[in-house]
Amino acid sequence: MKEDRRNRSLARSMRMFQRSLERAGPAAAASYSLIGAILLFGAIGYGIDRWRGSAPWGLAGGLALGLVIGFYQLAKAVWKPR
Repeated sequence: MKEDRRNRSLARSMRMFQRSLERAGPAAAASYSLIGAILLFGAIGYGIDRWRGSAPWGLAGGLALGLVIGFYQLAKAVWKPR
C-alpha cells in the first residue's frame, strides 16, 4: 500500500517535471540561438579581420549581424502563434 502510493507520487512528479520542461523548451532554444548567432558571426567577423587586416570592422559587423539574427530568432520564438 505504502509502496503503491510512493510510485504514484513519483509518477505524478515526473509528469509535472516533463510538462515544465516542455513549456521551457522554446524559451531555452531561443536564448541558445541568440547566443549562438552572436558567437558564430562574431567569430566569422574576427576571422575576416585576421584574413583581410581590416580590424575592427569585420568583428563589429559580425557582432552586429549576429545580434540582428539572434534577436530575430528570439522574436520569432516569443511571438509564435499558438
